[in-house]
Amino acid sequence: MQLEKFYVYVLQSLKDFSFYIGQCDDLDRRMSKHFDGFSKYSASKRPLRLVYFEIFTSRGEAIKREKAIKNLKSRKYIESLITSWRNSWHL
Repeated sequence: MQLEKFYVYVLQSLKDFSFYIGQCDDLDRRMSKHFDGFSKYSASKRPLRLVYFEIFTSRGEAIKREKAIKNLKSRKYIESLITSWRNSWHL
């Protein structure tokens, strides 16, 4: 039995370096929509890059985490998440 996965992700615009925080249940499909401009945010912010993501076992957890990151309204916090995440891949 395959467990469901839900994602919280951060995209960064390479045009103006702004961040977009979202959640989904299929990261590949969602990224395709963003990268192809089928999202209000991505249409005017392309090119984009995926700079961070977390995996959850329920949509409720993912939504809660997405809201927590957004409610901080802190670029510094988002940048620290990205830096920590990147460093963890190099262990």
